Amino acid sequence: MFQKFMQTAMCSVLLASLFTGCSEKPLNAVAEVHWDRDMCARCVMVVSDRHNTVQVREPRNGKTYMFDDIGCMALWFDEHEIEWRDQAIVWITDVKSGEWIDARKAFYDTQNVTPMAYGFSAHKTKDTIEVTEEIITYDEVLKRVIKIGK
Repeated sequence: MFQKFMQTAMCSVLLASLFTGCSEKPLNAVAEVHWDRDMCARCVMVVSDRHNTVQVREPRNGKTYMFDDIGCMALWFDEHEIEWRDQAIVWITDVKSGEWIDARKAFYDTQNVTPMAYGFSAHKTKDTIEVTEEIITYDEVLKRVIKIGK
């Protein structure tokens, strides 16, 4: 009886693992974030701000790197001389909605309270940025962070 139970249990585990393997997300999909547990790849602070978090996916192997602030990501690219930075898939949370958006297509304002105080927050559209605020691109954010960091 015990042996039959063990065989059934093993078959269940095997089937479950097969179905789990089939549900992997594509390389360009946003990875699951374990809020308040995942750590920033650069400063090792816990990722908890749901409105300024960044994740970078390496295009060659799909490995994901989390960052608590876009400034940490920019400096990490620079300090580690990441060769694949231009091919990386970069997601950032929209400062207003917390939705994951393409960081390269986002619009950034410059006067925000962010986890590491770089001040750049992403917006899916320009409409959510106050008229009096400066609006800059992803590439400009990276340039300014590198200038600040040196």
